[in-house]
Amino acid sequence: MESNEAKPVSSRSQAQSQALGDARAKGHQTRLMITLGLTLTIFLVEVIGAVATGSLALLVDCAHMLTDVAVLAASTITAVLMRRKPDNERTWGWARLEPITAGLGALVLMVVGIYALVEAVLRLTGRTDGGVRGVGMLLGFGVLGLLCNVASVLLLSGQHKDNMNMRAAFLETMNDALGSLSVVVSAVVTMLSGWDGFDAVAGAFIAILIMPRSFKLMRGAVKVLLEETPEGLDLDEVRRHMQGVDHVVAVHDVHASTVATGMPILTAHVVVEPGLTMREAGQILKQLHGCLTAHFAVSVPHTTFQLEPLGFDAETDEQVHR
Repeated sequence: MESNEAKPVSSRSQAQSQALGDARAKGHQTRLMITLGLTLTIFLVEVIGAVATGSLALLVDCAHMLTDVAVLAASTITAVLMRRKPDNERTWGWARLEPITAGLGALVLMVVGIYALVEAVLRLTGRTDGGVRGVGMLLGFGVLGLLCNVASVLLLSGQHKDNMNMRAAFLETMNDALGSLSVVVSAVVTMLSGWDGFDAVAGAFIAILIMPRSFKLMRGAVKVLLEETPEGLDLDEVRRHMQGVDHVVAVHDVHASTVATGMPILTAHVVVEPGLTMREAGQILKQLHGCLTAHFAVSVPHTTFQLEPLGFDAETDEQVHR
């Protein structure tokens, strides 16, 4: 077992580190708010364009944009909450809004995706009179959306590796740009070929492109709400590693879950040798916390350990001696 002794850090260094972290968090919040504003603007413009042109591709991209507005709003809320201290009423703030919003957005996207596929088939088979009105106008809306999405991608690209929240927002804007590009291609092909059925093909293509992501988004939201173990964290390995700490006899009742993106938590009951001093107990807690923050693919900074001296619980002691 590696030592988890913390190196002494001066109060000045801690203050500088905290100031740097606050500045970076503020930067995340600012970039996300600007991106959210751009995405919401594109969504409103594309709604007008979809109604004016009757384009299925633009309509599906509107639904895509609506989901991305929801996800970006959740990311922005998370970034804001990360700068706020918990209170007695909401110990995790409003972080749980993130998976709820993401789950609802994914549900809307799946419904619209199914509708787009059905509508595309109806249009291509001539069972509905839907068609594009004003291809030049459709191209203009597509180009405008693409330019705004590219601006959002460039805005987030510098900090998209800072945390999972920023990475998710960056991927959302990349998907938006791809959807807008599909609308532009659809308009150009329709202008060159004169066949407005390609708009239905483009709409179906965007739906097929975004539906797997919506399922993935829904699955991730459900996993968080069901308090499943964070992906990539092996609790058996965690238990074995914790039992390697000096004076630890056994570990039981291990629970791990995720509050929101980038906020995994873990609790465990730790059976220790009897007669330990408070200093020794403190060292055990420090090493256990070090295990969860530094030794696994998923770092878990929020940990709660209940130390139980051997003999504290008869049932647990019986399991230990088996």
